[in-house]
Amino acid sequence: MTKRDNTLKEILDLILYENPSTQEEIAETLGISRRYVTKLLQPLVKDGTVKRAYMIDLKSYEKFTSQMHDVSGPKNSVGNALLNDLLVNMARHVHSQLETSFDAVLENDEEKANKALEMDFATNNMVEKIRTSVETIVSINYHSEFSKSVIYNEVAYDLERIGDYCGHIAKFAINEIYDIHKDILKKLKKMYKTAQKMIRLSMKAFIDGETDLKDDLMELEESIHILQSKSINLIATQMTETSFDEKERSNYFIYLFRVIKAFERIGDICVEIMDAAIEFHDNIPRPTTPRTFR
Repeated sequence: MTKRDNTLKEILDLILYENPSTQEEIAETLGISRRYVTKLLQPLVKDGTVKRAYMIDLKSYEKFTSQMHDVSGPKNSVGNALLNDLLVNMARHVHSQLETSFDAVLENDEEKANKALEMDFATNNMVEKIRTSVETIVSINYHSEFSKSVIYNEVAYDLERIGDYCGHIAKFAINEIYDIHKDILKKLKKMYKTAQKMIRLSMKAFIDGETDLKDDLMELEESIHILQSKSINLIATQMTETSFDEKERSNYFIYLFRVIKAFERIGDICVEIMDAAIEFHDNIPRPTTPRTFR
């Protein structure tokens, strides 16, 4: 791709992502002259790829980008590419949010826990960005499959739910003063690593269409449920050795149960993302029965 094409691609990406209202705004953002912006956009305005008020006709843009060797296949439509980028960034952020939350527990670090909770604001904003992007893409591209576009919203919402469970983990580091028993901590570390793997696999399936990863994901889900059961048994043993008169200790066990439950729910949500990937790429409808009743 030539330097001119690269610059034009940057202009079009800016229009897709940032919705600039004027050529001056485009030029200022990219650090180029307004005249150069006009020169590059003029042919695309004439052929209808770029419309006034700086909206892009995605169907025309797909043809344009394919000529620049920027689109490799039918599943990489411009609308999908935009939404995929947003989801990849969101998944990366949620990974970091989970890591920060669990580090706060391991290190008994209240500052990290508060940072993890603050990260949830960004997670929520990312959901809104994806939702509005889906609405924009559907409204300007009448050839898009509405039902499939909506699945992007659902996956974003699933990632937001994972972010919420990260908050449950972070709050443990804020609320509790007791050290976690080493045997329980070992199980939690394994659950954390398993949950991170499940997020990666489920998102890879959705973004790259690698739905054959479901068997691997289901094995991980089974392992996280086994770890959950073992952890609960260990906690139950500890509880029998604790007086019910110790209110703080009783609260500690309740919050610890929430951490374990958070990892289990993250695993369940990853399976839901995998089911969404299979519906999106393989046109196999998702089960209508909620996972808790299967």
